[in-house]
Amino acid sequence: MEKTRVAVALLGSVLLVGVPFGGGAGADEQKSTRMTCGKCPAGYATTGVTSEPSICKDGDPTLVQCVPIGSMPLLAVCGSCPEGYVEVGSSRVPARCGTLEEGRLTQCQATDLGKGLPDPTQGGVFCPPNCAGQMPTPGQGAIPPPPKFPPSPEKK
Repeated sequence: MEKTRVAVALLGSVLLVGVPFGGGAGADEQKSTRMTCGKCPAGYATTGVTSEPSICKDGDPTLVQCVPIGSMPLLAVCGSCPEGYVEVGSSRVPARCGTLEEGRLTQCQATDLGKGLPDPTQGGVFCPPNCAGQMPTPGQGAIPPPPKFPPSPEKK
């Protein structure tokens, strides 16, 4: 019971500081992780579910956390993997997923992991140092050498 209260408090606090879904949102609006009542809209995967009638007052009392599909190469979603992802594991976690598919939390991996990976035709390009731009000559360092002083005279 205590874990449920903590989960509800956490989801509620995220809702209060999160950006709510806007009814008149434009098509160019950037997608981000959000909370809403009922179900996640198209293009989002459900990553958390709880019942919160004090927040979701109209109709369905279910509060869900939604993550844009394609925003991450790995997703832990409640229920089945969204399109473009394959299941790599699952477990029953009703504290996080409620009754959605009997509380099933599924670890999903994007099928197209090629985005953002180095070009294999480039050979041994490593980041760093190859991605850092112009690098100083090896052995010279990034700062100028210390000033040279003439040798001190010998004391007699």
